[in-house]
Amino acid sequence: MYLTHKRELLFILLFLSGLRATAQAPASISPIMQSFDAYRRQTLQEKLFLHVDQPMHFTGETVWFKLFYVDGSFHRPLTISKVAYVELLDKDQKSVLQAKITLSAGGGNGSLFLPASVSSGNYVLRAYTSWMRNFSTTYFFEQPLTIINPFKPLEPPVAKETPNYSVQLFPEGGNLVQGLRGKVAFSVTDAAGHGISAKGFLLTAQNDTISRFSTFKFGIGSFSFTPSGANSYRVVISDEKGRTVTQTLPASYEHGYTMHLDEADNDQLKLTVTTNATTASAVYLLAHTRQLIKAAEMKPIQREATFLLDKKALGEGISHLTIFDADRKPVCERLYFKRPIHPLAITLKTDQNRYAYRTKVTLDATVQASATNAAQADLSVAVYRVDSLASFKSKDILSYLWLSSDLAGAIESPEYYFQSENADSRQATDNLMLTHGWRRFKWESILTNSNQQPGFQFIPDYNGLLVQGRITDPSSNAPAPKILTYLSAPGKPVRLFVSRSDSAGRIRFEMQDFYGPRQVLVQTTPKDSLYKLIIDNPFSEQPSTTRLPALEINEQNTEAIQNRSVAMQVQNTFWADQSLRYQYPTVDSTAFYGIAEESYLLDAYTRFPTMEDILREYVLGVLPRKRQGHFRLMVPNAPYREFFDEEPMVLVDGVPVYDMDKVMAFSPLKIQKLDVITNRYFMGTALFNGLISFMTYKGDLAGFPLDTRVLKLDYDGLQLQREFYAPRYTNANQQESRLPDARTLLYWNPSVRTNEQGKTQLDFYTSDMAGIYLIDVNGLSKDGNAGFQRILFDVRKPE
Repeated sequence: MYLTHKRELLFILLFLSGLRATAQAPASISPIMQSFDAYRRQTLQEKLFLHVDQPMHFTGETVWFKLFYVDGSFHRPLTISKVAYVELLDKDQKSVLQAKITLSAGGGNGSLFLPASVSSGNYVLRAYTSWMRNFSTTYFFEQPLTIINPFKPLEPPVAKETPNYSVQLFPEGGNLVQGLRGKVAFSVTDAAGHGISAKGFLLTAQNDTISRFSTFKFGIGSFSFTPSGANSYRVVISDEKGRTVTQTLPASYEHGYTMHLDEADNDQLKLTVTTNATTASAVYLLAHTRQLIKAAEMKPIQREATFLLDKKALGEGISHLTIFDADRKPVCERLYFKRPIHPLAITLKTDQNRYAYRTKVTLDATVQASATNAAQADLSVAVYRVDSLASFKSKDILSYLWLSSDLAGAIESPEYYFQSENADSRQATDNLMLTHGWRRFKWESILTNSNQQPGFQFIPDYNGLLVQGRITDPSSNAPAPKILTYLSAPGKPVRLFVSRSDSAGRIRFEMQDFYGPRQVLVQTTPKDSLYKLIIDNPFSEQPSTTRLPALEINEQNTEAIQNRSVAMQVQNTFWADQSLRYQYPTVDSTAFYGIAEESYLLDAYTRFPTMEDILREYVLGVLPRKRQGHFRLMVPNAPYREFFDEEPMVLVDGVPVYDMDKVMAFSPLKIQKLDVITNRYFMGTALFNGLISFMTYKGDLAGFPLDTRVLKLDYDGLQLQREFYAPRYTNANQQESRLPDARTLLYWNPSVRTNEQGKTQLDFYTSDMAGIYLIDVNGLSKDGNAGFQRILFDVRKPE
């Protein structure tokens, strides 16, 4: 077990060491670069993007989703973590639904059925890996969803505060310094986090107006001024309804540094660093894009220093520009966004723009990495009816990987920053960078602990589902090290997992090919049975970072809700059987110990009334003995033709049993098969001196009385993939069928692959529901190029 986890971490470190920084820099900045590069090589960054079938659902429907799993630097598909954790959180941060999704070849897919117990409201669909739990929850993917339960009354809206918007202020570089002109960005957002138009002015403590300003786009804007030491400052913001909010500006420093970023020309950025220090010194610039160093430079400074950055040297996406003082301490930082030059271009074309009911739709998709190069890509495709009830848009993979995943907080209309580039979009982008400063690490911890390998509480699910827990002393609650622990999952085939607790009392079980809801049993050996066993919750208990507005449904939506509700009930009434089909994975059907030296199907032998008779009459490898009124089973050490002195491991449906009196008293008519291992058997750190495995007909223990100290848990394994079903109307009889078809989700396919020419063709059929339908496609190439495309078509009732 321990060798396995060391091997996993070694694999991660080897992967990271291959991502080399190429920037050249003077020796004076080398210590900063070395510390930063050491941290990067020890800290893998993962990203998950979840493509959801549609942003609004009713209870009784299924939420379908596709996961794209990539590394955080190059966005190339990853294969390190094998499990993604997906959950649905309500407005109170309560996890309503959860699923563990298999990740393979850089992705996975799953579904969540929405039961009638789910209330109407806005929710967050969240996805992350175990490894991502070592870092901020800002790393987690989050997609807001609207869910409507037509059978439950909507909760009354919470009384709104007046004014119901907030103001945040962000000095460029992080500091305001007395006597130095500085730029301040601001954002004005409503309760839902959406930007609103507003105007404002900057006041001194004496109520003198220093500056007037207004929002530019999405409630974000900026202004500049020079703070003085004798003044404090506040801003007064007024929205379009005349409601005002007053916010105090961050206090200015008596001494320090400021930074300001401008475009020198089309090819270069000009970064100006200013200080009010009177003595000459030096400052250092380190620029990195997703933790890959792109530029490093030192400049002497006396009042002011200027750095010129070649835009081509910076990576696509978000770059962090950090200024260090002469003592190599970070003093200023800001972000710069460079839009991807060649995102994955996805072209979609249907054979018509308008369709009748139950009509075939043919969709051609072409994917290009550039104007001349086709791309083989992994696509996820959803086709659903556009609904006025939806409160949110589905996120797209392009803006998420290159922008949203590297910024803190919500971004309104992130796709805007990838559209045509002009003066307005450049200003809006710069405002966004000023108001969303955030990094995935702390410089202080990097610079002070550069020679220490960071400690991680959560390791990747590298070989499949990883069940973790702790063993403690019940009297002192102190961790119990070196305790051998067994986890069993009664069923077929026989499964047993072993772990020995580490110095912190942690236990870990690698549950390969463990699917569906199961009961698991955890126990120690009898001599250690007084210790307390705890199995950890594999899902994060940290709150979501997404602000959810209250769901508001007006009377105008009543008819739309009724129609959608009827459609949902029709589908569940007439198509329930087709919607409950699952894909069962191919798993190894042999027991964990392989093929036994002796194997007995008891129905092939005479059925004796007691277990003792069976073992004595025809089971060669087991010798029952009775000492001081208690049974003991002995197994021969076959290579040496003598019996083991120690007792063998005895299992009933994979559950270790130490009381042989219970085994001998159990009805042999409930046992279907008996396996015997007549050699020493090694399993991780455990050694068995022979093994006897009793198997019942159903693998459910058949009422065998377990020790009362065994910890019993209902545990969900990896989710079984549900099959998306959609009828096909290929002949007249099917088209004229009286069976209603009320689908609003016409097509869902999370695993579409384009060929070497970057092309693929799909087809599906319309339903009996008229409306405007959206084709939503997200894709990723093996080189890390991401793209999306959306087109509409119309379905109308035949005249």
